[in-house]
This record gives sequence, C-alpha cells and structure tokens, in this order.
Amino acid sequence: MKIVVGLGNPGAQYADTPHSVGFEAVDAIAAEIGASWEPKKAFRCLMARGVFAGVDVMLVKPQTFMNLSGDSVAPVVKYNNATPADLLVIQDDIDLPLGRIRIRAGGSCGGHNGIRNIIERIGTQSFARLKLGVGKERGNVIGHVLGKFPPEARKVMDEVVAEAVKAAASILRDGPEKAMNTFNAFNAAPPQDVAGRRG
Repeated sequence: MKIVVGLGNPGAQYADTPHSVGFEAVDAIAAEIGASWEPKKAFRCLMARGVFAGVDVMLVKPQTFMNLSGDSVAPVVKYNNATPADLLVIQDDIDLPLGRIRIRAGGSCGGHNGIRNIIERIGTQSFARLKLGVGKERGNVIGHVLGKFPPEARKVMDEVVAEAVKAAASILRDGPEKAMNTFNAFNAAPPQDVAGRRG
C-alpha cells in the first residue's frame, strides 16, 4: 500500500489557489482511477482508495489546514504500518516557476510549512515529494499562494496537474530517482513568465 498525500487548505475559499494544487493533483488521480473521497474523522482527512499505476494506493487530503498537515499524515502512516518509502507528498512550491515540476526523494522542507509539519510529526525527511511550481510575488507571498489563479496561470496549472498525475504514477511504479529524469525537465509555461501576474 502506497500513501499519496496532496497538500492544501480545506474550504471552498481556498479552491483554485496556488497553496491547494496538491489537492487538485490527488483529485485528478482519484478521478482517473474512479475512487471516491470519504471523510475520516480519526485522521482529520478525506481519503480515497484504489489501484493506481498497478499499485494499491491510499489518497489523502488533510483537512487540518496546511501548517498542521502532519497531524493528519502521521496517524495515517502509523495506522497503516507504512514506511517513509511508502509515502509520496504532492505540494506547491513558490520557489519553482509556474509550469514546472520537481521530484525529490527527500530533504528539508524548503520553507514549506506543510512539509515542515509532516517532517516533525513523522520524524524523518526521507519521503518523496512531487513539487508543483506556482511561482511567487515578491513581497506578497501569502496573498499569492492564497489568492485565486488568474486565467493564464490557471491554464498552465491545468497542464501541470495533468502531468503531475503521470509523474506520480512514475514515482510509484519506478521510484523517485528514475521519475526525476523524465519529469524534472517538464515546463508547461509559455515563454513569457505568467507566474507573478494576477488579474
């Protein structure tokens, strides 16, 4: 059993925002495999199960708000007797330009509070990350990640989410190191950078 966690903030007001693209990615995976989301109060999350890329998967959307994502993820990992190698977390990354994907086998949180809390709660950095670039606005990081995507950026993000499904399948099937070679060069953005433009 592999656990695929998409990070985001619960609530309609946070839909279609950079900070919740992890939710979008696992929603897309769930749709592809015909899995339905169910609330799991004990784990403070929405959960869906199915077979993805030939692997039994548990999809998780923490409902704790981003900064406390580990409060949901750690109990799920423990209950399933999972190891860090069984965990894949899909996150937004403001240091990655809009349109890019970056796969990492582990490492620090990189300033991402959701990842920081997961590391603190499970006690290790050794789990795979699938980072979706959302770019950033200088001096207005919070407003950027919690604001709605403008139309041009939304189009780019739709391509990124679709590619993230393929990247997640590759990570689960072949491991993060091999998947990096294929997906870390992906770029859905047009020549002009739309990451910082807000309509």
